[in-house]
Amino acid sequence: MTQDRPDPHFTPALDAGAVLAQLSAYRSLDAPTHGGSVLSYVYDSGLAELDELAGRAVQLALPVNGLDPTTFPSVALMEADLVSFGRTILHGSEAVGSVTSGGTESCLLAVKAARDRWAAAGPADGRPRLVLPASAHAAFHKAAHYLGLDLEVVPVDPVTGVPDGRDLIGRLDERTALVVVSAPSYPHGVLDPVVEVAAAAAERGVPCHVDACIGGLVLPFWAEAGGVAAPEWDFRVPGVSSISADLHKFGYAPKGASLLLFADRELDLERYFALTDWPGYPVVNPTILGSRSATSLAAAWAVTTALGVSGYTDLTRQMVAATTEVTRCLDQITGLRVLGEPAGPLLAVVADETVPAEDRVHPHLWAAASARRGFILQGQPALQQTDGSWLPRSTHLTITPATAGVLPALTATLHESAEEVRGATVELPADLPVPDPATLAAGARRSGDLDLTQVLALIEALPRDVSATLLSQFLAAFTAPSS
Repeated sequence: MTQDRPDPHFTPALDAGAVLAQLSAYRSLDAPTHGGSVLSYVYDSGLAELDELAGRAVQLALPVNGLDPTTFPSVALMEADLVSFGRTILHGSEAVGSVTSGGTESCLLAVKAARDRWAAAGPADGRPRLVLPASAHAAFHKAAHYLGLDLEVVPVDPVTGVPDGRDLIGRLDERTALVVVSAPSYPHGVLDPVVEVAAAAAERGVPCHVDACIGGLVLPFWAEAGGVAAPEWDFRVPGVSSISADLHKFGYAPKGASLLLFADRELDLERYFALTDWPGYPVVNPTILGSRSATSLAAAWAVTTALGVSGYTDLTRQMVAATTEVTRCLDQITGLRVLGEPAGPLLAVVADETVPAEDRVHPHLWAAASARRGFILQGQPALQQTDGSWLPRSTHLTITPATAGVLPALTATLHESAEEVRGATVELPADLPVPDPATLAAGARRSGDLDLTQVLALIEALPRDVSATLLSQFLAAFTAPSS
C-alpha cells in the first residue's frame, strides 16, 4: 500500500493580493508613522530612501537565524560593524557588546550582567539592589522584577527633573549591584549627573549604567548640529561601565534594534547564557532570545552604514532647529511651561503654577485637543515620589527630523489647543468607581478611540498597583480575539 504524495503546488486560502489588502485594512487603523504628526513612539527621518533601503536589507536577511553566527557569519559581521560605530560615537575605543531587540532587552542584559557579577563576588547577604532615579525607564523596574533585585528609587527634583547626585551616591552600599543614570531621561528629556555618580560608583566598585536608549544616537551629534553642548556622559566619563543606545529610535532603523556596549570585557561576558550540559547542540546566547531574526539587525546596519556620522549630524541639525522653534512656541503659551533644561529633542510640558488657575492649561486636556487637530502628544501622569514630593503631570513631545516639515501646523495647533482648554480641569467623581476593563476594551474596539485623558486621571486617582492591574486587564481584553 502506498501513501498519496502531497500536491507540490501550494494553494493558499486567499491569494497574496487579498492577504495584503487585509493587512492594509488593519494598518489603516494605526497612528501615522510618517509625516511628523505623532510626537512619540515613532522616529521619522523624513527620508523615504532610508525606509526603502531598510526594506531591501530586511528582504535579504529574511531567512537568517541570528542564533548561530558561525553558521550565518553575516550576523557577526553586521553586529561588529554596529558595535564599531557605537564605539566611535560613544567614545569607547575598547568597548564591546551586542545588538539587541530593543532598549528593554539592552537594559535587562545590563542588569543581568551586573547582578551576576555581584553574585559571583558574594559581598553581602540578601538580594542585590538596583539604585536608580525615579525618572529612570520602566525597563529597569521590569529587569528588577524578572531578575530578582530590590529597587532603591531616588526622587528627582520636581522642577528640574534631575536627581541629586549626592542622594544617588548615598544609596550605594555592599548590596548595590548596579546604579543607573539617564542620558537623557525619557519622561523629562534632561540629563542626569553622570560624571558625579559614575566617579563615586567606581570608587565603591559598583558598575554604572548610562541609559542612552533614546539619546545615544542624537546627543553625540547635538552640539555639532548647533545645539547646546551637554556635560560628558558617555565612555569618556571614568566609571561608566555600560551604555544602551537604541538604533530604532534616533538611529532611524525599523523596530527593534538597540546597542548595548560595555567598557569592561569581563562584565560584558556576564550577559551571556551558555549551556553544554544537555544532549542537544551547545547553547551560547549573547542576548535573551535564542533563535532571533536578523531582519532588524540588517535594517539597522544598512541605515547606519548609509547615514554615517555626517548623515546623523545633518538630521540632528534639523531637530535642533525644530526643537528650538517648538520651545519658542511653548514659551509663548500662557499657562504652560517646559520642565527643566532639556538636553536634546525631548520636551516635557507641564502646567505653569505661577499663573492664576483660570490661566493654567491642563497638559492632558491640551494633548487631547491637539489630537483632535491631528497631532498626537503623549500624556504622563503625576507621580508622588518616595520623599512625598509630586512630579507634575506632563505631556511629552519627541521632536524628529520630520517635525521640521510640519512646524507651522504644529505650532498653530499647540497655541489653538491651549486656548481651547485654558482654565479647564478634569473632573472625576468623589466615589470613583473602578471601571470594568472588558467594558472599556469593548468600547475602544468599537469606536477605535480611547479617552486617554480619563485614563491618565484614573491612574493619578487610584492606587498605582490597582491602576497597573486594571491596565493589564484592559490590554488583555483589547488584544483578545473577537468572539
